[in-house]
Amino acid sequence: MFKKNRSLQTNKRLNKDTFHKKSKIPWKKIIFSIIFILCIVFIGFTFVINKYLGKINKVAIDKSDLNIKEDTIVPNNDIKNIALFGIDEPEGTAGRSDCIMILTIDNTHNKLKLSSIIRDSYVVIPTKEKKDKINHAYAFGGPQLALKTLNENFNLNLDQFVTVNFSSLPKIIDRIGGITLDITNDELKYINGYINNLNNINSTNSPNINTPGPQKVDGTQALAYCRIRYTDGGDFERSQRHRTVLNELIKKFGIIPATQYPSFLDELLPLVHTNLETSEILSLAVNLNSLKNQTLLQDRFPRDEDGNGKSIGGIYYYVFDEESTIKKIHEFIFG
Repeated sequence: MFKKNRSLQTNKRLNKDTFHKKSKIPWKKIIFSIIFILCIVFIGFTFVINKYLGKINKVAIDKSDLNIKEDTIVPNNDIKNIALFGIDEPEGTAGRSDCIMILTIDNTHNKLKLSSIIRDSYVVIPTKEKKDKINHAYAFGGPQLALKTLNENFNLNLDQFVTVNFSSLPKIIDRIGGITLDITNDELKYINGYINNLNNINSTNSPNINTPGPQKVDGTQALAYCRIRYTDGGDFERSQRHRTVLNELIKKFGIIPATQYPSFLDELLPLVHTNLETSEILSLAVNLNSLKNQTLLQDRFPRDEDGNGKSIGGIYYYVFDEESTIKKIHEFIFG
């Protein structure tokens, strides 16, 4: 009897051990399978990202030669500034930067900011013997000299940039299905002349705009809107139109269906020139997404009260109070 009970206990123990062994093996396999699948997804994701971001035109920048001021370096990149240039040449990246903006991603104050720099601002261009319009810096030395000029004259910390040719803007806007602009009566007087000129240059057939007010525009119409400069406010209003178009683009990018990303990126990324690395572009995308519900704060420098137009040697320049402008641009960007 004792032997029989002992035999039963032994069998129960063996059955229990067998159960534990059988129950452990599937879980190990499941965990291993999950890890394996995650690795495959990660590798696939990395491959896709590199495939598309690799289409961007990378431009090397010597960051040691940008005149970055020590007092503008922000710990941990909590306030990130990226220069945005719009070039007026039909092809390539040579030419003047008729659109100069600074995109500020402020994680310290949870804000997204956009600053315009007046293109005719009378500034010191490093390597040149005299002052000139700030938009000439890009023509003289590309993004390297353009960044250095911004840092030198406004005491900034810019070492990253994104450039798009104005010739690319219609392609981008058409690809996302157009944007909405509020055309004023004053702008309506001039916009169709620019539309017709662009149609002739690019062999396009964008229609004229016949009425003022909010309306959907295509790429050619949007570029014509950006080029208007003879309304009240002159170049100041022109820079505001640049910011308006960029703001509309940012809003439109935020609602693009994920299924359209591959073809969208395939067509548009080759139009971009930048020194941002793939990891930095992904980080930028995450930051922008986290702030997508924030109002885009906008300003223009030099401000009206700090400058005025002046003819020097028969050429128009915008001469400004440097000390006051530096103080105000720092308050806006870093404050």
